[in-house]
Amino acid sequence: MTKHAVANGIQIAYESFGSSDGRPLLLIMGLGAQLIHWDDELCELLAEQGHHVVRFDNRDSGLSTHLHDEGVPALGTSSSYLLDDMADDAAGLMDALGWIAAHVVGASMGGMIAQTLAIRHPERVLTLTSIMSTPGPNVAPPTPEASAVLLAPPAPDRASVLAQAVETWSVIGSPGFDLDRERIVRMSGQAYDRSFDPPGTTRQLAAILASGDRTEQLGRLGVPALVIHGEADLLVPVAGGLATAAAIPGARLLTFPGMGHDLPKPLWPEIVDAITKLTTG
Repeated sequence: MTKHAVANGIQIAYESFGSSDGRPLLLIMGLGAQLIHWDDELCELLAEQGHHVVRFDNRDSGLSTHLHDEGVPALGTSSSYLLDDMADDAAGLMDALGWIAAHVVGASMGGMIAQTLAIRHPERVLTLTSIMSTPGPNVAPPTPEASAVLLAPPAPDRASVLAQAVETWSVIGSPGFDLDRERIVRMSGQAYDRSFDPPGTTRQLAAILASGDRTEQLGRLGVPALVIHGEADLLVPVAGGLATAAAIPGARLLTFPGMGHDLPKPLWPEIVDAITKLTTG
């Protein structure tokens, strides 16, 4: 069941899995994505390992507050907010949940938000898992093919959105694993029906570009960290994961051949095991 909390002055939509007595685990999703993109089954696997899992919609996505009045920023020249603000949203959600601290997992932009949360609120982050992410927008830029699908004009209707999603994930997904077109269409349809807001995604992208490089700040972290990355990622090439792991003292690096910019289901057991080892460390 989706619930709402007031966090950092906005409404945040969230859902939970597992016992409230479990280890608190906060999942942060990426650019334009919604809480449903943390697959139910993956969340349940994490809950089975003793985690109290919470997934949520970032600002400008899903059922959380959309900053429509901010309009559409010109990328690289203006931004309505920064990753700092999105990290403070996450900290505010933790306040609403009554969590003093949590294990934090972020994917893609969510990894950038998780990194920023650990930098801004180190006492709130028990462990940090950064997946298919990077310490800065210029560290591991996307390939031309990935840039083309990332910056493609938004599709005009639901059917076109679903077709565009299949095209996008055929480019940036995992070439070492079968493309699950049925799941892509199903998830994209659910996301469209929950919320379709291309300007909101542009505002998120502007925040990424305006937030700068975190490498030096990551070097001052004292949090146990895990970095997971696909070796075939075209949107955030593996150099981003290597740089993240190199920046965080003592971070463990886990890379997967054939994994692109998604989380292939066959890898879930190993990913869940790695996160569980970190949170029980």
